[in-house]
Amino acid sequence: MKDFSKEIMAYALKNALEFGKADAGKILPKLFQHGLEKKDIQNIMPSVQKIVKEVNSLKNKEKEFEKYRQYVKEHAEELKGLPELPNAGEGMVFRLAPYPSGALHIGNAKTYLLNALYAERYSAKTLLIMDDTIGSEEKQIAPEAYELIESGFKWLNVKYSKVYYKSDRLDLYYSYGEKLLQLNKGYICTCAQEVLRKNRESGKECSCRILKATEQNKRWKEMFSGEPGSAVMRLKTSMQHPNPAFRDRVLFKISDRKHPRVGTKYRVWPTLEMSWAVDDHEFDITHILRGNDLMIETDMEKFIWDIFSWKHPVVIHTGLVKLELEGAKLSKSKAQQEVKSGEFSGWDDPRTWSIQSLERRGIKPEAVREFIEEIGLNKQDITVPIEALYSHNRKLIDAEALRHSFVAEPVGIRVKKAPVIKKITIPVHPDKKEMREMSIGTELYIGKSDFEAYKGQEIRLLHLYNIKLSASGAVFTSEENKPIQKINWVTNPVKARILMPNGIWKDGYADSGIAELSVNDVIQFERYGFCRLDAIKKNGKSLMYEFWFGHK
Repeated sequence: MKDFSKEIMAYALKNALEFGKADAGKILPKLFQHGLEKKDIQNIMPSVQKIVKEVNSLKNKEKEFEKYRQYVKEHAEELKGLPELPNAGEGMVFRLAPYPSGALHIGNAKTYLLNALYAERYSAKTLLIMDDTIGSEEKQIAPEAYELIESGFKWLNVKYSKVYYKSDRLDLYYSYGEKLLQLNKGYICTCAQEVLRKNRESGKECSCRILKATEQNKRWKEMFSGEPGSAVMRLKTSMQHPNPAFRDRVLFKISDRKHPRVGTKYRVWPTLEMSWAVDDHEFDITHILRGNDLMIETDMEKFIWDIFSWKHPVVIHTGLVKLELEGAKLSKSKAQQEVKSGEFSGWDDPRTWSIQSLERRGIKPEAVREFIEEIGLNKQDITVPIEALYSHNRKLIDAEALRHSFVAEPVGIRVKKAPVIKKITIPVHPDKKEMREMSIGTELYIGKSDFEAYKGQEIRLLHLYNIKLSASGAVFTSEENKPIQKINWVTNPVKARILMPNGIWKDGYADSGIAELSVNDVIQFERYGFCRLDAIKKNGKSLMYEFWFGHK
């Protein structure tokens, strides 16, 4: 990989001069102009973060920037994440096919959004096909997922012309299954799993495979009253196929589990690849964008399309994106367990990283769309810091987010020898002329972490004056705005709490100005982060303002 250190330094310095502090998430996209490839994102990020930290500690950034200005491409157009698709033109049809095991999360929404973004580009038709075959014991359908998925797409502004459910199409799948038997391309297998595994490894046909058509049809009919696991329909592929996993894969299986939509009406269910092969043909799908993890399913579809002499859609595989999250792992199945057990408060719990949880945190749908478009059709699996999403969101909300103050685990202090100040005016936003008035009470509150970290030091109460902290409290030192540590404080406080992405509440005090906010307002608590006001609740005789943390 090319050495991008000079380019990183140039953009970090430029970013710091423009916004006061360099942001790694804003620098990464600039490097694509200089030849960075998406597969190298995870390798370059440590260098970006290291240089950003170095730049933010520099005192004379302007002088330093002059040394690196030549590496900045002022007017170069950034690399777009969405290249042209093959066979693009009129009559294009895309499909979104989520399995309803839970809410969409930031990880699996990537592929769906790519399909939607391309459909918008080409004014193409998009279908939402709920991939609700019976699934497995480990990965079951969550009844509430149908609505969660649609509401997630609505929030993301994903448009589709109609919704279809695979659970309504079983008779169609049966008809094609029977045709495969008639063409001697499928068979009913009653072999034990261990026997099948050994046959696959040795490339040997099982005894079920060579039975006559009359016996296959008889076994097919018996499947509808058979016990789960007693028989499956398999596709006849080559037993010498280089990938043993592709040899005679399952097309239909028996299940007695109750389905959320059709109950126990059906007992024989198609696998996802069987239903996909049929539906992609029946719905005239022209373009399929899916992850690299579904390559064998694509091979299965192509094998079935060729049996019936069906036209192949354009299939494009894209690398998976692993997000560097705050100690979390994305998984609908795991989230389903945590929601059912009550460990998570619901599908919008921030630890699910669902679309609903992002909305409650104050993330904008436009930020998610821009984030996915920027990643684009990455061919290799990549790791992307979640800060890249936050950077897009910050650009959308920063200009309108009013500034307030919050202190967690508040410690009350009385400042000795302090000038008598009854009121001060502070800016509502660093870029706005508007000011708000704050009354100063006899007692001030600062965060416990600040109190312990800066004990014995002179610090500045943001927008007020300087004090020296001690174990017994604080003493006034001066009003001069010195280059010393600034900390938050509140007076005449109101109770507030902030729900963090890890599901932990941070209790504390906020300034009285938040009483003017409305639910859904997004603000920035200075030195803390952007937060969305989620609820205002009664707490005894007072009110409790509940916020959800967005990001720094």
